[in-house]
Amino acid sequence: MNQKIMPHHIHQPTAKPISRSVAITKDPSISFKELLKDKMNAPGELKVSKHAEKRLQDRGIEIAPEMWKKIHTKVLEARKKGVTDSLVVTNNAALVVSAKNETVITAMDRQEAQSQLFTNINGAILMD
Repeated sequence: MNQKIMPHHIHQPTAKPISRSVAITKDPSISFKELLKDKMNAPGELKVSKHAEKRLQDRGIEIAPEMWKKIHTKVLEARKKGVTDSLVVTNNAALVVSAKNETVITAMDRQEAQSQLFTNINGAILMD
């Protein structure tokens, strides 16, 4: 038997393109950089640090969901004006909020807040 090596075309399967989920905008004139910037600046939720959460619970301070939304809106407004840390005063509480991080840092009731000196803030928001 004659064993010759015969050239054969070896069929290699072509690589399939990797499918990725990509958001396609309807306006092709918007750059990726602009989309990313808009997404990063989009408001999320106002976060409450563990420390502030404990203080709210310990002092029995309750803030209605509608008021949280109003506070968050005002904090975002303050951030646009350059405020990084603000004092938010409501009818029943005083909150120190990082506008930069959208996070409540500490909380106290209005009685306790009357005798306090607030430092390291560069803005104040008075809520009615």
